Amino acid sequence: MPIKLGLIGKTNTGKTTFFNSATLSSEEISSYPFTTKAPVSGIAHAITLCVHPEFKIQDNPNNSKCLDGWRYIPIELIDLPGLIKDAWKGKGLGNQFLSIAAQSDALLHVVDASGGVDPTGKITEVGTGDPISDFADIEEELIMWYHKILEGNREKVSKLIRTGTDVFDAITDLYRGIGVNKNHVKETFVSTGLSEKDFDDFDMVDSKKFASYLRKISKPTLIVANKVDVDGADKNFARLRERYNDSIVIPVSGDSEFSLRRAEQKGLIKYSPGSEQFEIIKSEDLNEKQINALNFIKKGIMGEYMRTGVQFAINVAVFKLLKMNSIYPVADEMNLTDKKGRILPDLILLKDGATINDLAKEIHTDLTKGLLYGKDLRYNLRLPIDYQLRDRDVVSLVSAGKNT
Repeated sequence: MPIKLGLIGKTNTGKTTFFNSATLSSEEISSYPFTTKAPVSGIAHAITLCVHPEFKIQDNPNNSKCLDGWRYIPIELIDLPGLIKDAWKGKGLGNQFLSIAAQSDALLHVVDASGGVDPTGKITEVGTGDPISDFADIEEELIMWYHKILEGNREKVSKLIRTGTDVFDAITDLYRGIGVNKNHVKETFVSTGLSEKDFDDFDMVDSKKFASYLRKISKPTLIVANKVDVDGADKNFARLRERYNDSIVIPVSGDSEFSLRRAEQKGLIKYSPGSEQFEIIKSEDLNEKQINALNFIKKGIMGEYMRTGVQFAINVAVFKLLKMNSIYPVADEMNLTDKKGRILPDLILLKDGATINDLAKEIHTDLTKGLLYGKDLRYNLRLPIDYQLRDRDVVSLVSAGKNT
């Protein structure tokens, strides 16, 4: 299953522009609230350097694609309806939003760094809105959603504990449907200092603290400071980084990225998503307005921030927030092929700490039966089944009587 990233935020912050530029989709973009009335899903890509040049071979990708030495790994991007105050109570599109957000592995929280939306998400004069407050408002909705789940099931949890169920298991069961695991719950108890307190003695402050930390670690989130191309947005970007210094804040111009990808699609420029530069190849087909826009992107965005930020935000979410490693499994260790003869066909993303045994499970559960060891094909090393894989490992699996 591909990784799922959810785009959240107030209306008019540019979520749909971000989505369209990342997926080359054409969902409706408008300045009136709730343009996105239902979650929209599309395929974007996480991008990482391919290993094939290192082995001096040409690959034949199967589950991803390779362009100019870069692997494009499909991920699912979900554009979620904007939230309003008290969404956690079910107001507006709250219930629909929260049910879809629950399925996301990580969240990209889009704010308008230009300060061009008011507290309700309506377009306002640039500089009068406050992206710091906008982020806090949505974050509070998510925390209250987690809090509501805990408070609404107090009696159930208490009963389970009284009948012998471990408190970690009892609480994990409440949140299992939104991607919370037992380790998340254990870490929350320890980090909030609530380990020594009986659950029945939790007051509202305790349960709110618990919900806040659990939300943070179970749905890792980065802040997308969108519209940095607007005058004055740089100051709000700096404020966001200072105020939320425990979060990753990425400067983004969704409009610029969308323009570049469309121009590249039409053959007007040469551009790779996430690149720090582009090349105009058909200047004669560009009008003065288009040339001015491209010059602004080159100087005002890439000159200032190195990149438009859309692809960078996706890469950071996958490889930093979720701590995924790129693993290349092959069947034929001599030719680095699968059983069909395709060279380096598959790239599998596994969380940091995943082992040879985890890789076998990911490929097919039957592969764990009789699994003897893995083999690092870069250094010709045998790897025990509990070896923790590293990014860009190229490995074959050896089981009783055969290689996989």
